[in-house]
Amino acid sequence: MKRKKVVLGDGDLDIAEFVAVVRDDAEVELSQDYLARVSASRLLVEKFLVESRVVYGVTTGFGENVTKHVSPSDAWKLQQNIVRSHAVSVGEPLEHELVRAIQLMILLSLGRGFSGVRREVLELMAAMLNHRIIPFAPSEGSVGYLSVEAHMALVLMGEGQAWYEGHLLPGADALSAAGLSPLRFECKEGLALLNGTTSITAIALLAAHTALACCNVADVAAAISLQGLRGTVRAFDARYHSVKAHGQQRRTAAVLANLLKNSEIAAHNLDYRLQDAYCLRAVPQVHGACRQAMLDAASSIELEMRSTGDNPIIVPVDGDGIAMSGANFDGTYVGIAADTLCIAMTNLAKISERRTDRMVNPNLSGLPAFLVKAPGLNSGFMIAQYTAAGLVGDMRILSHPSSVDSIPTSGNQEDTICFAYSAAVKAYRASRKLESVLAIELMVGCQALDFLDPAQASPATHAVYELIRRVVSTVDEDRFFYPDIVAITRLIQTGEIAAAVSDVLGESLFSRDGPSPVTYSAPAIHARMNT
Repeated sequence: MKRKKVVLGDGDLDIAEFVAVVRDDAEVELSQDYLARVSASRLLVEKFLVESRVVYGVTTGFGENVTKHVSPSDAWKLQQNIVRSHAVSVGEPLEHELVRAIQLMILLSLGRGFSGVRREVLELMAAMLNHRIIPFAPSEGSVGYLSVEAHMALVLMGEGQAWYEGHLLPGADALSAAGLSPLRFECKEGLALLNGTTSITAIALLAAHTALACCNVADVAAAISLQGLRGTVRAFDARYHSVKAHGQQRRTAAVLANLLKNSEIAAHNLDYRLQDAYCLRAVPQVHGACRQAMLDAASSIELEMRSTGDNPIIVPVDGDGIAMSGANFDGTYVGIAADTLCIAMTNLAKISERRTDRMVNPNLSGLPAFLVKAPGLNSGFMIAQYTAAGLVGDMRILSHPSSVDSIPTSGNQEDTICFAYSAAVKAYRASRKLESVLAIELMVGCQALDFLDPAQASPATHAVYELIRRVVSTVDEDRFFYPDIVAITRLIQTGEIAAAVSDVLGESLFSRDGPSPVTYSAPAIHARMNT
């Protein structure tokens, strides 16, 4: 069931709660502990200002301007100026869900009570989330922080632009339409809203969530394809995988064996070949490696979600406090994790595309050319495989790492740059392409089953076949396939593919440990072995 409310401040959020807010519009509520932490931190910042302490970004300029003193009377103007001057990203606006994710991540980071912003600032941002006010934020030009966030912060000031109820409005008008009012930033607030790892963590977190969900779907798609290609399940025997120490390989073999349990097609073809092509028999090794990399990356990103990336941070000390400067805004952890996600997702996509190609190729599949009854007159799924190949090509480009790059900024004050923003955006783009690659394999796999007997497929995969056939009918002659791909992609995104399997085999199938391993009886004589 979808969550209707997520409370911030009573413990750390998990990815599911994060996604509930971002994608399912769960309401955000700030707990009393959250507000108390924020208020206590704010009192310290105001004390520093009254005492004219030297605090980066409060009584000094930013970056190379750190040596420039700012009068306490101009502290508020400094914060307004940083937002306006830093709102310089360009290009197409970020997708709405990415903007919402960044808004939520800002609330999480600043709500830990080390940033010194007023509660009113965070209450307004929470209200914007709850009213679905989506700031206009151009998506290009960030090296890891500052510019995209500045466009979003403009709206809190009543400037910039934002979508409200489908209309792009001036920031002040969008707030007013929702019954909200802009505010003036005071000391430290503009810097805190722009600084840190909020945008990269938010975007990478959504990419990791999608990647792991796709890994489950990839297992399902492979099980359907294996049946359509009359592959053997012996490659998933637990005894074979017991000699490898990789737990996710053994887990994936068990998942595949359970997905194919009670398949009459698989039983009939148990010894059809001595061994299948690589894209079928290597599913545990490839999918398992991809899942392990995704889990490792997601773990690193989740740690960043539970962190404060601001600079400086405000630390209470014996009734007073100090402002400590360093580099907690650095995004190398997230950048490396996001680059890893790209590589893992591309490996998952490339083996999926190979299964798709094998099914549409009559020289390899033993099925009609391009899985259509009258090939020649009809092209069938010929070009659907092109699309999968094109998407995999795109993903290979996206897999070039960003986190190893660096261009100095801010008068060489920031002389090494993480480029984690590029890595996170690449991972998000790759995750969406992976969904389409898998949708194409599922579409083609179901058509392959139509040339055998879908009713003889395993109960779990037959449930998926029936789900897909409710939105995409069997192809008898050429038609416009784009709506079919979109419809199946939507089933992936909503979790309905995984849910259909879980209804048959239980939710434990997709747990981290997976189901119990499976072994098979000794093989029969390979009288029909296809070499």
